[in-house]
Amino acid sequence: MFEIIVIGGGPSGLMAAIAAAEQNKKVLLIEKGGKLGKKLAISGGGRCNVTNRLPAEEIIRHIPGNGRFLYSPFTVYNNENIIAFFEGLGVALKEEDHGRMFPVSNRAQDVVDALEQELKKLHVEVRLHTAVQKLLVDEERVFGVRLQDGSEIRAQAVIVAVGGKAVPQTGSTGDGYPWAERAGHTVTELYPTEVPVLSKEAFITSRELQGLALRDVAVSVLNAKGKPLVTHTMDMLFTHFGLSGPAILRCSQFIVKERKKNGGAPVQVRIQSLPAYNEEGCYQMLMQTIKAEPKKAVKNLWKSLVPERWLLFLLARADIDSTLTGIELSQEKIRALAHELVAFTMDVHGTQPLEKAFVTGGGVSVKEIEPKTMASKKRHGLYFCGEILDIHGYTGGYNITSALVTGRIAGMSAGSL
Repeated sequence: MFEIIVIGGGPSGLMAAIAAAEQNKKVLLIEKGGKLGKKLAISGGGRCNVTNRLPAEEIIRHIPGNGRFLYSPFTVYNNENIIAFFEGLGVALKEEDHGRMFPVSNRAQDVVDALEQELKKLHVEVRLHTAVQKLLVDEERVFGVRLQDGSEIRAQAVIVAVGGKAVPQTGSTGDGYPWAERAGHTVTELYPTEVPVLSKEAFITSRELQGLALRDVAVSVLNAKGKPLVTHTMDMLFTHFGLSGPAILRCSQFIVKERKKNGGAPVQVRIQSLPAYNEEGCYQMLMQTIKAEPKKAVKNLWKSLVPERWLLFLLARADIDSTLTGIELSQEKIRALAHELVAFTMDVHGTQPLEKAFVTGGGVSVKEIEPKTMASKKRHGLYFCGEILDIHGYTGGYNITSALVTGRIAGMSAGSL
């Protein structure tokens, strides 16, 4: 009765169902929850960052987890196609900082509604509150699904778009991994990415800096030799359990990987509050401000450099009395402060669990997926798309771009079987 079954009503599943139905195929979309597009509706703080307008090369650079796999799919369908697709559905988009694209209305629900309308128009049958128990496969191909209630539905092609394990309240609870393994696929180790990090440093456990936000600081993850593995210059936040904010989320997967390498030991994170300066340059700049206003207490003299709470904390770390004037300080003390301003380091001891992450690292190995079609190399008629694949990017429209592109291609390919 159905030619194509799509499992999962998130961005990649919705896109796959639409693309397959455009080829005049009878498509069934199965979603275990009570709503389609749950993750879409809460993404981008409820505004839905539908894609990113940066050049393809840049987008791939922002997808550190197997982004290179997407070079080939992007030749079939890319971010500019996504923009044209949504505008064709009547969702006007606007560009914000770093190429992020949002609906002009600032309403994620408009994006979900437009996709649902398109499904209706294309006569896609949608079954909500319907859970799949397993894929029906033989040695060569997939021929349908078995539902939790024991009933079976046959089809020529099955597209698995069930997401990963991050944000489980939207229904991404990792259901698809055992199905993939039973169909002969390798599922690489799962781990949290884009996730807040934990620290047992005394100033974290005492909550001394809780709620302090630093703007445009350069955050680096250091390896065992003290060399930076990655640096992101963005905002960050101190919390009651550790660190969060955009720069930290982007660094988090490198912390996870470094801890895997070092047997779970703490990893050092460096915060450069003044990324434009090196230590010597920072020292010279501090000396010049003292020369300009020698009688001013240092807490007032330097308060424009960084937020006051952070300045007072760093002054204490450099063993400087904040009420002294600059002229009363030894050069050694001023050098110590310059060091704290450009190379403050602290230990982090892990991350929050995968359930608290924005994105799942690991998944169905992309080596076993045909990049131009999203077809399984293991079973005929089986396709994978979206976050179940071992592809993960930074937040900023990159993961959703990957989901929409791989979903579109899976649907187009299954539809032309």
